[in-house]
Amino acid sequence: MKKIPNLTALRFFLALLVVLYHIPQFCEHRGFPFFDSLAFLHKGQEAVYLFFSLSGFLIIRQLYIEKTTENTIFLVPFFLRRILRIWPLYYLILFFGFLYYRVVLPYFGFPFENNYNLTEGILLSITFFPNIFATYKPGGIIEILWSIGIEEQFYLFIAPLFFLLPSKKTLPFLALFTGVYFAVFFSESIPFLSDYKMFFFYFSFSGICSILLLKPVFSEILQKSRILIFAVFLIYLSTSLFSDNLSKPIYHLFSMILFGLTIGSLSTKPIAFLENKPLNYLGNISYGIYVFHAIAMQFAGLLYLKLNIHSKLPAVLSILLFNILVLAITIIVSHFSYTYYESYFLGLKHKFRVQKANQISPQS
Repeated sequence: MKKIPNLTALRFFLALLVVLYHIPQFCEHRGFPFFDSLAFLHKGQEAVYLFFSLSGFLIIRQLYIEKTTENTIFLVPFFLRRILRIWPLYYLILFFGFLYYRVVLPYFGFPFENNYNLTEGILLSITFFPNIFATYKPGGIIEILWSIGIEEQFYLFIAPLFFLLPSKKTLPFLALFTGVYFAVFFSESIPFLSDYKMFFFYFSFSGICSILLLKPVFSEILQKSRILIFAVFLIYLSTSLFSDNLSKPIYHLFSMILFGLTIGSLSTKPIAFLENKPLNYLGNISYGIYVFHAIAMQFAGLLYLKLNIHSKLPAVLSILLFNILVLAITIIVSHFSYTYYESYFLGLKHKFRVQKANQISPQS
């Protein structure tokens, strides 16, 4: 199976941005010293949107290749692959989250106020509407799952459409859908789209880029423009230049286009730094890093409170120790989860692959 270069390592950096975004927020809410004065420490939301773009790029590419080579979409194998990739870790974190906030915290003398009906919360979560459940503020461990729900909702939407549409009409449809959906989303005529963070346009626009990249002309254009695209992308992540000077809709439009072009540019040619084994492994366990870091913060926070560490150390040392502790716990737990839990289910995915659709990332 042909592996698309650079994108596995990109997953790790996106997950890392999310972790570094949440740590200062967690510390501030608990009275611990924190540091968030650098612009890239505020890019956690953008990292999630970029995750959406990356998923759209890979999944739509896979669906398009399958449609053009097989003249159909094998929906059951597609959804079984998604289930094996997402559900085991999703439900593990969900179960732990409910247990933690309703049993563990009260047991240790930290009561947590649950402002929701438990049955409703469980139903919303197990049916992949955690983005709706997150509006009830059920706790960070559970709230982090909102983006997983968005991905699942998009998969349920896009795969049947590819099944129904002729392959020649998929690109025009994606272009029309992206434009119309973006306009409706920010018109607030259907408020639940924004209320529940249903950012489907990030998926679809990157999907357009992935299809265009299969055409030599577009691939050549991106290769020639990649230095400029990368430069803009680095400015985007390392400064607040664009977020401070663009309106919300324009900022999302700019982000959507930049993410699609950046992912497309990265996929055209391997970059040695992004193709090294440690980064690729961290990219492979990035799903775990994304969901386990909320648990790691809770553990580190309980440790700090019980031992009163934050008041015994200088602020700088307290901040460094907390960050190192959270990152170390997150990566170690993610490693063991990937090795001894997730890998079992991932190993079953090959049984449901369409052999001719061989130009997709193994992480798709």
